[in-house]
Amino acid sequence: MKRVMILGQPGAGKSTLARDLAARTGLPVVHMDKIHWQSGWVARPLAHKIEMIRAEEEKDRWIIEGGLSATFESRAARADLMLWIDIGLSLRVWRVLRRTWRSRGRSRPDLPEGCPEKFDAETLDFLRFIWRTRLSARRRIETQYAAFQGQKHRFGSLREIEAWLAAL
Repeated sequence: MKRVMILGQPGAGKSTLARDLAARTGLPVVHMDKIHWQSGWVARPLAHKIEMIRAEEEKDRWIIEGGLSATFESRAARADLMLWIDIGLSLRVWRVLRRTWRSRGRSRPDLPEGCPEKFDAETLDFLRFIWRTRLSARRRIETQYAAFQGQKHRFGSLREIEAWLAAL
């Protein structure tokens, strides 16, 4: 295991799994949210994001958590393991609300500095995004997962993730 992709919808636990896996393997973690966002919750231009993730993809060892559709194929071509966290909407929404509350006023470790969590209109927009994309995003990930030719695991519960990590 040298290059790992972690997929899942918002609130699935991608960042947590990436950190836990890194602690066990020593692989460096790349959080896609750090590539997507700049300080102040400003999204980077797509061309800059692609340039940044391509530089990470070229490295010999990594865990990349999160998605950027424009670079999925190149990442998948280099990855030797794909992990898909496929948990239900209610748990994901609960986790987003909990992490927002717990981290309010501060930037989470998987975000750049200057992106503090807060409850505001953007939070509600994000929750609406999670609702609107719950089916289409899952279908997209399912297609990507099915097409991946390397080793892969799909987790339907947090208990399955814990068992897999314990078996490493």
